[in-house]
Order: sequence, then C-alpha cells, then structure tokens
Amino acid sequence: MDKLKQFTSDQIEIINNAVEMAEELVSNFFKMSASQWLKRRYDIKTLANLSSDEIVHGPFAQIIRYKGQQKNSSLGSSSYDFYKICLQDHSIQKAINKSNNLKLFPFALYIITHELIHIVRFSKFLQNFDASQEEKMAEETRVHENTHTILKSIKISGLSDVLKYYRKWRIPLEGLRNT
Repeated sequence: MDKLKQFTSDQIEIINNAVEMAEELVSNFFKMSASQWLKRRYDIKTLANLSSDEIVHGPFAQIIRYKGQQKNSSLGSSSYDFYKICLQDHSIQKAINKSNNLKLFPFALYIITHELIHIVRFSKFLQNFDASQEEKMAEETRVHENTHTILKSIKISGLSDVLKYYRKWRIPLEGLRNT
C-alpha cells in the first residue's frame, strides 16, 4: 500500500489555527465558558499521530471514543469519555487537490468545527455516541446544519466555497428520499 500523504509543517500550522478558531466558535455557539470548555475531554490528531486502526479512507475525520481514568484512581466511577478527532490528512488533501475551490484553512475549519459540535453534543447527552445507523445519519444532518449556522457569517476567503461543498449534507434525509 502506498504511504499516505501527511500534512507538511506549514499545513500543520494552518490546522492549528483552524483548531483554535473552531474551538472559540463552537464554545460561543453553545454558550460555554472557558472552564466548561476545558472540562471537555478530547484531542485532535493528524495522520502522523494516528495508529493504524484510527486511519480511515474516505472520510475527512472520525471521532473515536476511549475510556479515560484518573491516573491514581482504580474506581470505575472515576472513568470518563475521552474523544479523539482523527483528521485524515490524505483524504483532506485529496479533496483539496481535486477541487480548485477548496482551500486548506476554511476546509479544515469546517471539518474541525463539525467534529467539535459532535463532541459537545455527546458530552451534553444531546446525542448518543452508540446510536443506530439511521439516527447517526439524522445527527449528521443536524451537525452540518449547526456547522453552517456557526460559519455562514464568518468572513474568511474560501469559506463560501466550503459551505457550498457541504450544502447537500444539510438536506433532511426525508427530502433525499422524495427527490
């Protein structure tokens, strides 16, 4: 199998900037204070730091839920959900290379904002991580709608092209069946 294309150091800097902005936007959208936001347990990793079972082909990112536990605790009651956003560098770069309109920063901003919304919704028990496939698809529509709501008024070069790219995901599943 070919070696998957990882982000360069310059691209990692762009990703870090997108993460910083996405965290602020999602925090503001859900009206979460800094202390509430820090209670969320997640990490965002790129291909260079993913294990082989965290790499997928096709999606731009995936969320994996792990069980965390305080270092010095043996009690099960001290365990917590830890979410890992696994960015798929190779899939993101492939989409950007196939399109003249997609640029890394706005595309990464959308992807990361989208995944952070999922984590907040899981953490606030607005969505079950282990939902049925049908419910997961309905949740994708909801999260794409929230992502669009958060980003539509942000003035960033190339963001409108990204919003157009994702517009089909905001159509409710019933609408797809009737067309």
